[in-house]
Amino acid sequence: MKKSALDYILKVRLPITLFVIALTFVITFYVSRQERDSVGYAPIQPINYSHKLHAGDMGIDCEYCHTGVSEGRYALVPSVNICMNCHTISRKDRPEIIKLTKYYESGEPVPWKRIHKVPEYAYFNHSVHVNTGIQCETCHGNISKMEVVSQVRSFTMTACLDCHRDPEKQLPYLKKVNKGPENCAACHR
Repeated sequence: MKKSALDYILKVRLPITLFVIALTFVITFYVSRQERDSVGYAPIQPINYSHKLHAGDMGIDCEYCHTGVSEGRYALVPSVNICMNCHTISRKDRPEIIKLTKYYESGEPVPWKRIHKVPEYAYFNHSVHVNTGIQCETCHGNISKMEVVSQVRSFTMTACLDCHRDPEKQLPYLKKVNKGPENCAACHR
């Protein structure tokens, strides 16, 4: 290869190529952020369920349906029999309740699509947070006003650390709240 061709590659082509690669990375990083963080994720569910009606208008507590949230790590997705506590009597003729009843009679669980999910590599315990008085809405948004539930807050390490480092700002409704752990082993087990 001639010296002039090599000079052209090193002085012109290489910087342009590196610039295009860096620009592509930066644009992709910012454009895909919402998808990476899952903010706005609202999948179509097998049954149209209104949290606005049940949690909002009717005032049903989150823990009635999402059992285990105050005793364990997970807020469980309700089983069909919890729904049927009311719907064996109430509004049985509605199309969505008819679908629900079919799942109940067949013994099949409703194949709900999970919306809020902490990454697999992070440990999160709902009971620790719920039992200290942290409201579900803090992380999940105002579910009682949602016809269709979507993820409104990011479940990233930054979001968790913001709350752990400055809980008074993030949780103004709590009178006394301790800072959460910031050491890696608290969440990465």
